[in-house]
Amino acid sequence: MLIGRIDLLRLLYARILVPPAVLAELKHPAAPRPVQDWAVNVPDWVEVLSPKSSLVLGQLDLGESEAIALAAEVHADVVLMDEQAGRQEAVRRGLKVAGTLSVLDEAEQAGLVNFDAAIAELQKTSFRVSQAVLADIKARRSR
Repeated sequence: MLIGRIDLLRLLYARILVPPAVLAELKHPAAPRPVQDWAVNVPDWVEVLSPKSSLVLGQLDLGESEAIALAAEVHADVVLMDEQAGRQEAVRRGLKVAGTLSVLDEAEQAGLVNFDAAIAELQKTSFRVSQAVLADIKARRSR
């Protein structure tokens, strides 16, 4: 959303599910304006779906907890999450996790975006990634 390429999700994944708590986080006044605008007018290719069971994990916020619970319930191919604690918990529960950088990498492999250009644009936004993580991803991509 921050670089205007939210359409990549629709192009890469057959089904996009967003739990209500995640949608509420995206609408929060502290969220970047493009994120808030998108969340207020969610496109029709996004399904807002509540998990049937609640998952309370003290180290995670409600959005991450709902995303993990929903992904487990529907046997999602992948759960999209950038927060480290949430990613670790999802992996611990046997879920495949992809973050923003993984999505951009997959999009480049599909011929949809230039990874380096997208990262350069992303770094101009509020998105934060450590240089160590970025170096690790670039090293894996060069193999």
